[in-house]
Amino acid sequence: FVHEKHDIQLLAYGVLCGGLLTDKYLGVSDPTETLDTASKQKYWYGTINEWGDWALFQRLLRTLRDVADKHNVSIANVAERYVLDQPQVGGIIIGARLSRGEHIGENLRVYSLRLTDEDFRAINAVLEQGRMLKGDCGDEYRRYL
Repeated sequence: FVHEKHDIQLLAYGVLCGGLLTDKYLGVSDPTETLDTASKQKYWYGTINEWGDWALFQRLLRTLRDVADKHNVSIANVAERYVLDQPQVGGIIIGARLSRGEHIGENLRVYSLRLTDEDFRAINAVLEQGRMLKGDCGDEYRRYL
């Protein structure tokens, strides 16, 4: 891989799928009524639907919740840590609305979280059920909005 050959790491954004990859959406039967931001629409139409479907996404959220319960953290924390633990990732950007700061403390919990091999196996087992996403970085902005 290029990142290994040249010792390059990525600064990842969108790791919470515009907020869809959080406890708020676990158990929600139809997300289309709550797609109140362009970011959520982008991740719903351009990422989740291409990777799988809402039922598979719910399985992922349930698995992340199970892992989160073991560590007493949120689904978002597990998702953030999972991405941070990928060898090609040097850091993550967590988006937030300027008027809201309620998640700042929660997001800091990611730094004390350590996922186990069992956690990675459980998450990967669900991720592997979806389709590999294709396209260039930024395609999600050009195709669906």
